[in-house]
Amino acid sequence: MHKVIIPIGPQHPALKEPESFRVVLSGEKILEFGYRLGYNHRGIEKACEARTYIQNIYLTERICGICSHSHSSCFIQAVEEIAGLQVPRRALYIRTIVAELERIHSHLLWLGVAGHEIGFDTLFMYSWRDREVVMDLLAVITGNRVNYGINTVGGVRRDVTPEQAKEILKGMDILEDRTKYYAEIATQETTVIKRLSGVGILSHDDAIRLGAVGPTARASDVRRDTRKDDPYAAYGELDFKVITDTHNDVYGRTIVRVGELMESYKMIRQLLKNLPDGPITVKAPRRIPAGEAIGRYEAPRGEDVHYVKANGTDKPERVKVRAPTLANIQAVSKMLENRLLADLPIIIAAIDPCFSCTDRLTAIKDVEGGAQGTMEWEDLHTYSIRWYRDRGIEFGAANKKLSAMMEGKK
Repeated sequence: MHKVIIPIGPQHPALKEPESFRVVLSGEKILEFGYRLGYNHRGIEKACEARTYIQNIYLTERICGICSHSHSSCFIQAVEEIAGLQVPRRALYIRTIVAELERIHSHLLWLGVAGHEIGFDTLFMYSWRDREVVMDLLAVITGNRVNYGINTVGGVRRDVTPEQAKEILKGMDILEDRTKYYAEIATQETTVIKRLSGVGILSHDDAIRLGAVGPTARASDVRRDTRKDDPYAAYGELDFKVITDTHNDVYGRTIVRVGELMESYKMIRQLLKNLPDGPITVKAPRRIPAGEAIGRYEAPRGEDVHYVKANGTDKPERVKVRAPTLANIQAVSKMLENRLLADLPIIIAAIDPCFSCTDRLTAIKDVEGGAQGTMEWEDLHTYSIRWYRDRGIEFGAANKKLSAMMEGKK
């Protein structure tokens, strides 16, 4: 059997962000698929340690332009838990309104990208035209179409006025009408159904085994949604359905996202109708008490997780981000098994990947002979101790003993 190895990326017309894939083919059939992360790595986790909690709200927003509110909310929830803050209900409602507007924005963007990947550019143009409606609404509420800056420690920075609420409701009517048209395309347009059905199969068991999240998992009939499973913000007070599907393929992922759009319109109407009176923020300390917490958040692509460790100063000691794409990328290799090369762009696009959220790096060290090798955990630990020691920071007896043991191995 003759095998051909094709590199795709980091720069490629089918990719919206630079990423590197390696595909092994026999004819047109995919035998193996590998990926290399790291081209978009920006060191944001490390950068958070040198900035205050307020500065980090805006830094975490820039992990992803499409999910900016998701990351800042996830981060701020962990900080508020450590600080023991009781966020006003009105602020929680406003955060949830922005969250669902962002979900609408993201799903409409995905629908356009999916249409483009299968050659249905009319769908791409229509959905991105309608996406302008929600982006304009986000600008009305927050002042920005992207990176909204609505969050602060203890609440939100801007209120929603009655006039703005009317504009949002008007926008929901427009978008709901347009989404019904997209639902009709998804369920009746023969070319779409045939192109997407049976492509990128991920069974229910494989979705669980590989840790898939968000619409990728729910399209394989995995009923997981952080908004229901572990309610945050105002989701515990909302009536909405978790949309699932049993097709287990790209077609099912399309059905789930279109269904979630309809649920988002319903939720925003509930939020505006029941928006409580009261303040939009509480006073928060500049220095966050020592402690640690995990924030969980259902981003448009799936569950987002932020770990925050505080040390009693105005800067966190550690921030760790597990973006949903990092969970979903594991399943792509399974989806591509025995598929054709022509299916690769839409299968990758179907998880709605964001490599800026996901990318990590491998630290490289110089070894004997001028070669390079991977920096192992012990080397990295020793390097970090030396780095802090050079800046006048000493450690406890346990760390000193461990450091001495490591030094002795050199």
